[in-house]
Amino acid sequence: MRSIRSRDNPLFKELAKLSGSARQRDKAKQTLLDGAHLLAAYLDSGNQPRHILLNAAALHDREIAGLLQRIPDVPAMQMEDKLFAGLSELKTPTGMLALIDQPQPAGTIADSRFALLLEDIQDPGNLGSMLRSAAAAGCDAVFLSVGCADAWSPKVLRAAMGGHFALRIYERQDLAGVAKAFPGTLLASSLQATRSLYDCDLRGHVAFLAGNEGAGLSSELLNLATQQIVIPMPGKVESLNAAAATAICLFEAVRQRAGM
Repeated sequence: MRSIRSRDNPLFKELAKLSGSARQRDKAKQTLLDGAHLLAAYLDSGNQPRHILLNAAALHDREIAGLLQRIPDVPAMQMEDKLFAGLSELKTPTGMLALIDQPQPAGTIADSRFALLLEDIQDPGNLGSMLRSAAAAGCDAVFLSVGCADAWSPKVLRAAMGGHFALRIYERQDLAGVAKAFPGTLLASSLQATRSLYDCDLRGHVAFLAGNEGAGLSSELLNLATQQIVIPMPGKVESLNAAAATAICLFEAVRQRAGM
């Protein structure tokens, strides 16, 4: 197995740029997966990585060995521990990094039956949680505004736990244009709404709009919603976390659509 022992190694320089720069990830249409779980999800989606990078401990890990057996033609290299730690944001590195091509979505909002439109979600943990919930609920597409966090950053990838590879993810979208092109029902939660989420029919073509953690949805998108809804909250709190509210809406749709 080849090894990387210097920061001057061309591949290491390329990986370091991808690890630390959203602009570089967007330019290259590539990113790094940190850990066996994310690589397994990527492989299960029918894709293969470009390179595998391992630290010394990974060479004795059974789970990692099993994954390597699935991709015998993908070049794998051992990287000195200090270099590996410089590419991973984790305090305790997983031992495996995979360089992958970002899956490029095909189609438009008109092809979607169950979608999520996200406006200016800036916290990577929230965005990752929303993508994970969307994948678990069976959404087919997620559309992100220009102001959203980088969907392919290490933090978002970790929070989504492989959800990226079960979805079509469209970044830097004109959400108003996307909303206008959607052929079904657009729902937006609002504290000023009077109709409960649980009184809505969510069995057809449905898309949910979710807004920024602090500011919520813009008035433009709120006005484009077919229905403005509220999540009943009998407890003494003012509002829900954006990711939690999104999950509640998505899984109410799952409950209703189960008998379709």
